[in-house]
Amino acid sequence: MAATKTTRKTKATKKPKFGKDDYMFWFENMLLQRRFEEKAGQLYGQQKIKGFCHLYIGQEACSSGSVSALKEGDKWITAYRDHGQPLALGTDPNAVMAELMAKATGVSKGKGGSMHMFDKEKGFFGGHGIVGGQVPLGAGIAFAEKFNKTDNLCICMMGDGAVRQGAFHEALNMAMTWKLPVIFVIENNGYAMGTSVERTSNVRELYTLAEAFDMPSAPVDAMHPENVHVAVEEAAERARRGDGPTLLEFRTYRFKGHSMSDPAKYRSKEEVAEYKGKDPIEQVREKILSSKWATEDELKAIDTRIKSEVEATVKFAEESPYPDPSEAFKDVYVQEDYPYITE
Repeated sequence: MAATKTTRKTKATKKPKFGKDDYMFWFENMLLQRRFEEKAGQLYGQQKIKGFCHLYIGQEACSSGSVSALKEGDKWITAYRDHGQPLALGTDPNAVMAELMAKATGVSKGKGGSMHMFDKEKGFFGGHGIVGGQVPLGAGIAFAEKFNKTDNLCICMMGDGAVRQGAFHEALNMAMTWKLPVIFVIENNGYAMGTSVERTSNVRELYTLAEAFDMPSAPVDAMHPENVHVAVEEAAERARRGDGPTLLEFRTYRFKGHSMSDPAKYRSKEEVAEYKGKDPIEQVREKILSSKWATEDELKAIDTRIKSEVEATVKFAEESPYPDPSEAFKDVYVQEDYPYITE
């Protein structure tokens, strides 16, 4: 009789006690993302930001909880809902706003726009517009870290729609076969554009897709940065000791539509209201207040400061120049000399 296969579902082996510094970091980090994107939405309505624009509002715990669990030198890659991650990592907000306005001072020199943020200094390898296209790239980045014998890993984030792509399964297979130091993260906000998970797959517990490759996996209530931190930290420890990849399903929710052009009529007001009651920022705010780590006035002062900083990014971007037309021919190809290749 064939042996019954068991699910390699991971579970936290320790429950760290988070303190004031952790919660204050999450509060400020998530609030910066929220206020920045609220302003971006306003600017889009004023046609100061054009093209595609996918907001991260509601999902901030995914990025902030991951940042607090990883270390400098680790690499990041994600899809086109990509403003939150670089802001969480400490990318200059001026450069992010300038990129949204297609200015030369932007992180991608004004050539990438909303969907193609990039910050090599912070280890952020984009923002990718092709659905699922970043998944094999994330595995490749992890391969480079293993090849170079570093202690770094790659966290590769994607939406729930990306798991329908063949490249997702190919990348998981290769990563597990070669024990690559990569954390695959499905940011499952329930909808691939406007289509719910229930309408696209018989498999609704997306973390179980890792079972085909005998890869450790787990679901995570990602409306809480604490849960995200614990899950990512455990996956990182596994990757750094050479045991290979993990697939995490971050169960989250976007409060806005898929993009700025999406009225999101496929969701009920009751559903949106239910999730807004789980707003990760408000939950962290309540924890800070109940623990007496800060007063309401002190938190309001932080909010006021962040709003002022965001307004400053708008001024910076509006006063920045557009790229010179000659820039269209630059950064297209990279010429490298490979001494180990002979004719």
